[in-house]
Amino acid sequence: MPARILIVDDHFQNIKFLEARLSAEYYQVLSAASGAEAIEIATRGVCDMILLDVMMPGLDGFETCRRLKSEPATAHLPIVMVTALDGPQDRLRGLEAGADDFLTKPIDDLVLIARLRALSRLKSSFDELQARAKEAGIAGVFAKPAQSGSVPRLLLVDDDLAAAERLGEGLSDEFSLRHVPDAQVALFEAAEFGCDLAIINLALKNADALRLCAQLRALERTRELPIVLVAEADERERVLRALDLGVNDFVQRPFAIHELKSRLLTHLRRRAMVEGFRDNLRASLEWAHMDPLTGLRNRRFLDGALQEHLTLGTPFTLMILDIDHFKRVNDQHGHDAGDDVLRIVAQRLRGALREDDVICRLGGEEFAVVMPGADLGSAGVIAERARMAVSSEPVALSSLAISLPLTVSAGLAVAANGLGPRDLYRLADAALYRSKAAGRNRITPHAA
Repeated sequence: MPARILIVDDHFQNIKFLEARLSAEYYQVLSAASGAEAIEIATRGVCDMILLDVMMPGLDGFETCRRLKSEPATAHLPIVMVTALDGPQDRLRGLEAGADDFLTKPIDDLVLIARLRALSRLKSSFDELQARAKEAGIAGVFAKPAQSGSVPRLLLVDDDLAAAERLGEGLSDEFSLRHVPDAQVALFEAAEFGCDLAIINLALKNADALRLCAQLRALERTRELPIVLVAEADERERVLRALDLGVNDFVQRPFAIHELKSRLLTHLRRRAMVEGFRDNLRASLEWAHMDPLTGLRNRRFLDGALQEHLTLGTPFTLMILDIDHFKRVNDQHGHDAGDDVLRIVAQRLRGALREDDVICRLGGEEFAVVMPGADLGSAGVIAERARMAVSSEPVALSSLAISLPLTVSAGLAVAANGLGPRDLYRLADAALYRSKAAGRNRITPHAA
């Protein structure tokens, strides 16, 4: 699906010009005539990127950009500010407002399209995370991540030692800069030791800077590393090629050090945002499959684990385990005591079972264990060990100064061809019922 670009400009002719140019590249184009209208459209989630004019009545482009970047729902949208203002302070002001790029009029069509392609890769990362969160039914992933207090680590790749030294002096007050003149050494260090951003001189004398950029994008560890090129004015075609290869940005000599710093901080902030959202998603997925009382996996995780094992055809046995007479604990000692018992039983099960066994709490006093590679004989030995771990000594409840004797009953069912997750669960649960009917405190295998 082509990217949807929102053009924000109070001059109709400017909108039509950009609309014609972007439509020719198969982008879908929306338009807004004011900052307020742009915020309303962006908040509805119907655009992927924004081309934002600076000089507008009411909310100008700077303020519109600040407001969009301050809201979690729109903070991830790439914004390119477009204006006739071409002074360094104007570009710096736009970048400090949160803009991802800054283009001056008249707009170079090739540069515009290359910039949009580079930014669309950023939006794709957010779309992927959002799709995964939606599929998992998770909300809140795109809450603004916490700011890191660490000093950003920059890798400068430049075999012009004098130029590298000057650049290092200009950046050393805000960044931790490591200068590596050799391209292959830089590739190794970026992959093995890591950095937060790479600055590469496009005019490397002893290596092909474009090849280095392509190698960084090809490696798993550096695929999402922000790359900023330093280019000469006559290297336009190579810059465009670099942007197509996945380079994030470039500055052209001569440049103001403050503008470069602002661009670097923009890319670092963007990367931190993506990684923060990814961490939020990972943590949310973890919590979505966890029982908060015991810290074990939950029924939702069990369903997925059973389906995965059955699909792969790996042998395993399912055990359904239940605490005997648990209702008496709640009735005689209260639900707080019952919660303590559940936590202690979970702890004892962890200690008795194998590292590869997956322990889940199904709800109430019922637990399930997936035992990979275990046939009915070995599963019976493992299950007996778990039963003994729970019943071998009373559960001490320090809050009540009492100890309660506990036992558990369990049923076992072996995975077999033609069985689905519900079938396997039903067989193990029926075996558990037979354990209860036979007097409790025992393990019963499903009779094939």
